Amino acid sequence: MHKTLALATLLLSFGVTMPSHAKSDTPAADRPFGIAIHGGAGTISRAKLTEAQEKEYKATLEKAVNAGHSILASGGDSLDAIKAAINIMEDSPLFNAGVGAVYTFDGAHELDASVMDGKTMNAGAVAGVKHIKNPIDLALLVMNKSDHVMLAGAGAEEFALTQGMTLVPANTFDTEPRYQQLLDAKAKIKAAEAATKDFQASATSLDLDYKFGTVGAVALDKNGNLAAGTSTGGMTAKRFGRIGDSPVIGAGTYAENGVCAVSATGHGEYFIRYQVAGDICARIKYQQKTVQDAADEVVMKRLVGAGGSGGIIAIDGKGNIAMPFNTEGMYRASRVGNEAPVMMIWNDR
Repeated sequence: MHKTLALATLLLSFGVTMPSHAKSDTPAADRPFGIAIHGGAGTISRAKLTEAQEKEYKATLEKAVNAGHSILASGGDSLDAIKAAINIMEDSPLFNAGVGAVYTFDGAHELDASVMDGKTMNAGAVAGVKHIKNPIDLALLVMNKSDHVMLAGAGAEEFALTQGMTLVPANTFDTEPRYQQLLDAKAKIKAAEAATKDFQASATSLDLDYKFGTVGAVALDKNGNLAAGTSTGGMTAKRFGRIGDSPVIGAGTYAENGVCAVSATGHGEYFIRYQVAGDICARIKYQQKTVQDAADEVVMKRLVGAGGSGGIIAIDGKGNIAMPFNTEGMYRASRVGNEAPVMMIWNDR
């Protein structure tokens, strides 16, 4: 028996398949493709969100998901699709990323982002940048133009300059609603600190609304390539250069061809500790779970059991999408193949 055939037979007896490097015989027009995006999860109260605001959020989500879908439908790359979708959300004051970023305790903005290419398993991330209009763009440059995976702070911005990026003033990200959110958070922190004499306890006592807020996208292109990206302004009133899960590969972002692509949003410390994005993909890869089952097990069971809150978006190599969340709501949208886009905030709409 030919050695390759013998090996394949042996592997199949253990339920393992050999990777194929041959091009698909399926016509490009018939190959699965799709994209899912999120704009953050948290305590999104129906009572506080007016009908006009709901329409505004959904309109921006639709614009973002359609931008990515258009690239995929024309045969474009999954990385280009997630960049296009995330850029739109970074440029919107509605979401905690880019222009809509929350404030740190000291009244500044520190932005994080990451991206992963499922085809090559390459990844790029930036953390704590203050003058980058679209952090996801810099994360892509770190992946494609450097030998590193993650760059932080001033060093990341120095690298950005070597790549021809223009730094923007820090006040580019200022918005009045986020500033009022900071003032409210600081008042609550100071009151709790005065009562407990413990800053750590007072900071962690903030409502979940102050701890959430991220945008992200996952996509499958017609060539079978998966990609994931995440961008955030972090946690309101964060101090000491705190960094969450968004720029951490395996926690907030992960992608591997033939398995899945994941972008997360939630209380970042839990997503880091439990390697949420990587765990979901591992369950699919090694336990042959469906993307929905794997995502539900991690988000709705493992995270909930640990006390972690948030949600994820995921897509597998066949275009199946899962978007579970264990909070009141999650801004999200998806579009698969030639289907119409779907935008949702709560479970029912």
